Amino acid sequence: MTNPFKKFRIDSLFFRSFSIFMVAVLACIAWASYLISSNELAKTSSHYQQLLLDELNNEITTRLVTIEQISLSTSRDNELITFLRDRQDEYDRHRRSVSVERALANLTYSIPIIQGIDLYMERPLRGDANSYIQFRSLGDLAKQDWVEALDKNDFAWVSEHEVPSFQGNVRVLSFARKIVEENKYLGVLVVHVKAKEIEQLLAGHSAPANRIMIDTLGQLTLKTGLVPEHTELSQWINVKTDQSGYVHIRGNKELGDSLLVYSKMQDSHWMLVEVTPWSEITSGSFRLALVIGVIGVIAILLVLLLTLYLSRQFTKPIKQLVTAMRQYFVGGRDEAGSGEHPVDLPNDYENEFGYLFDGYRKQMEQIEESYRSLRLRYEQQRKAEIEALQANINPHFLYNMLDQLNWMAIEAGQDELSRILELMGRMFRIGLSNGNSFITIGEELEHIHCYLEIQQLRWQAGGGGELDYTIDAPFSVQELFIPKLTLQPFVENAIVHGFNGRTCGKLWITLEEQSNRLVITIDDDGAGLQQAVPRERKRRTGGYGIRNVKERIAGYFEGAYGVELSQREEGGTRVVITLPKLLEPPVPQLIEPLEPGPAA
Repeated sequence: MTNPFKKFRIDSLFFRSFSIFMVAVLACIAWASYLISSNELAKTSSHYQQLLLDELNNEITTRLVTIEQISLSTSRDNELITFLRDRQDEYDRHRRSVSVERALANLTYSIPIIQGIDLYMERPLRGDANSYIQFRSLGDLAKQDWVEALDKNDFAWVSEHEVPSFQGNVRVLSFARKIVEENKYLGVLVVHVKAKEIEQLLAGHSAPANRIMIDTLGQLTLKTGLVPEHTELSQWINVKTDQSGYVHIRGNKELGDSLLVYSKMQDSHWMLVEVTPWSEITSGSFRLALVIGVIGVIAILLVLLLTLYLSRQFTKPIKQLVTAMRQYFVGGRDEAGSGEHPVDLPNDYENEFGYLFDGYRKQMEQIEESYRSLRLRYEQQRKAEIEALQANINPHFLYNMLDQLNWMAIEAGQDELSRILELMGRMFRIGLSNGNSFITIGEELEHIHCYLEIQQLRWQAGGGGELDYTIDAPFSVQELFIPKLTLQPFVENAIVHGFNGRTCGKLWITLEEQSNRLVITIDDDGAGLQQAVPRERKRRTGGYGIRNVKERIAGYFEGAYGVELSQREEGGTRVVITLPKLLEPPVPQLIEPLEPGPAA
């Protein structure tokens, strides 16, 4: 991945990165404030809702327990039990029914929460169908939906339903209790409680709320507000064990995202549950987050304006420097060094930009000085080249002189001297090579052949032994190029120093290609590196030829190229010369006349 600091402009990158950072920080702050405030509001709302539900639950429980107690005392009334025994005659039954009906009616009138009372019995007497007190047959009891709740219990509460009255159908909650005397089942007393009264208690005096009342079986008994009909609360609330608390419901299809607060009193048969949409609780948090967001946006705009101003102040001197670098031309000043840059950099910066501007000015001054120095060197080199061209005329006289000496030796019958003069002429022509610094390896080896043949003739003329040499150079290697007179100093060093005082000697020259390198090995069986050289010879030669070759290789090439000298285990000296493979002579690194141009 590309580093953006290396690709984009500094001012744009600085402004955009800071903008993204500030927007991310603002979003995190707004989101964190929303979460924290909404959770705190949920805890606070649930706490107060729970206190209110506890109060309402206590009041409703008191009312309903009163109904239970009234039902219990009524079911144990002697006159009612005597009436239900069915041992009296019809007149006596009628008289007692009137008395029981009057007592139950008085009970209904005295307690406003009671809508009416039904008495299920055997052989009920007929009465007014619109009366609050109804005598019903036990056979009709089996038709009621709530009768199953009395199978295993002596009493049960019946959820909200409707009963007929002279005012029409009325919604009620009913409490049914079995009437038993001496283990004999006599009937069922059902007290109807006005559902509207309980709803008013359940709704309370606060703003409209979504509340429901459920029994110990988890069945909906009563509700107020907007609560789905078939809400299954058992997956969040355990009606039998849970007391009071709250739970956050997320993403439910029926209730949506809501807060459930529930209340159950100890030894109570009911649990009150309030359902509050989560959006109502978090509306204040959302407004808070919105206010923070608006304030943050304003702050970001101000900060971005400040950032834009600062970024321009930072990038302005950089742009000035870049412009100066682009418009500056080498040689823009005259020979005396006067003149000004195309772009004049400010001088009033005293910080890092001031140091940068001063450094740039000094660098440009150094470039101008180097430019003048190079021009001077170029003029000097041009002058030297002209003198060298004039000096190249002299070798023609030398060639002619050697040729005349060669003919004189032939006429005098000096064949060896004639051969030496011929070899010297060939060596002289290769050594000069028209002023070229690089020649082919074939030409270099021809030069070595001439030198070694002259040495052989010298040894033979002196009555000594014979100089034996071997040159191993493949034809492909001979086409490569090499610095002129690279091998001759080492061959001469072996003959002059290695074979000094000897009548014979052997010399091996091997050239081979290794990857992109040319390795030349020169071995001799002479005295080796440990043999001392006479002081006079040291002073006369001084190793100049070998040092010259090393310096030329170091000047021409860079890297792992050079000369290594070592002692051979079998005696003598080994020289290893490592050069690059050159298929053609390199371009001469001459100082060309410099034309004024841009510095950067």
